[in-house]
Amino acid sequence: MFRHILLATDGSSASEHAAQLAVELARVHKARLTALYVVDPYPYLGVGEANPLGFQAYMSAALQHAAEAHAKVMGLCGQAPAVEFQARLAEDVAAATGIVQSARQVEADLIVVGSHGRTGVARLMLGSVASKVVAESPIPVLVAR
Repeated sequence: MFRHILLATDGSSASEHAAQLAVELARVHKARLTALYVVDPYPYLGVGEANPLGFQAYMSAALQHAAEAHAKVMGLCGQAPAVEFQARLAEDVAAATGIVQSARQVEADLIVVGSHGRTGVARLMLGSVASKVVAESPIPVLVAR
């Protein structure tokens, strides 16, 4: 049923659970799996003088975190039977938008995202990437809690 699954990962425990589900789905359907890490836009560009060292440190930390998140998913994909795996990075875009855009670009037919399961005021204040992806996506979205 699925040929290409896009997994949104940020290295959190919620995305690790989503990764396990995505890898199992990919195995069952013999689908490819693309693990996407979205680097949020640098938060300090509009405030005062832009500090190139601050930006470089931010990007270096983000790329390291992305590599760690991708390595976790790659480890799951390497277990027998192996799943075809591709790592992908989206930069300078809001998480939900980056996920939906990347799904279109790689022609995924399913998006898998994790949810922290926040409720009440915390959900209203922080927003929910998963709910934004569900609202914006033209393809099915599996939200793993």
